[in-house]
Amino acid sequence: MEAMFGEILTLSLMAFALAMDAFSVGLGMGMFKLRLRQIFKIGVTIGFFHIWMPLLGIIAGRFLSEKFGEIATYVGGGLLLILGIQMFLSGFRKERGYMITPVGTGLMLFGFSVSLDSFSVSLTLGIYGAKTILVLSCFGIMATILTWFGLLIGRKVQGWLGPYSEALGGSILLAFGLKLLFG
Repeated sequence: MEAMFGEILTLSLMAFALAMDAFSVGLGMGMFKLRLRQIFKIGVTIGFFHIWMPLLGIIAGRFLSEKFGEIATYVGGGLLLILGIQMFLSGFRKERGYMITPVGTGLMLFGFSVSLDSFSVSLTLGIYGAKTILVLSCFGIMATILTWFGLLIGRKVQGWLGPYSEALGGSILLAFGLKLLFG
């Protein structure tokens, strides 16, 4: 029971870290003065992508684990380190590259772009044999909720939290990468 709680806590923290970019981008998109129906649709779309991309990553990670064993473990830890550093640093960039409108094809591109990191992280989870349903549930629910929060807060507040939320997410991924490599 205690091991299951620890796994849920770990996956929830990872899901939180990965959803911080969706939250951050949602803050900016919230300034589009979106209706609540649009906010709902955007959050569900982001949650959808944060389910399918990790599923593909887990499948690929399990394949790599079977073929390359312990080397894949170090690759997974290194990948988390790289993603964490990249996400942390991008949180402090002056220019933001998100000017996709959250409608139609733009919404699909937005969903895909903010879920790419969850694909990469789930490669590591696949290597370690994480419980697929638990991973997908945590990632999908957290991404949906944080996207909704970002969009709603963005409607009220004009972007004062954005960069710091992405840097926080990067820090969490960096810590997990170090734990996998040295723990």
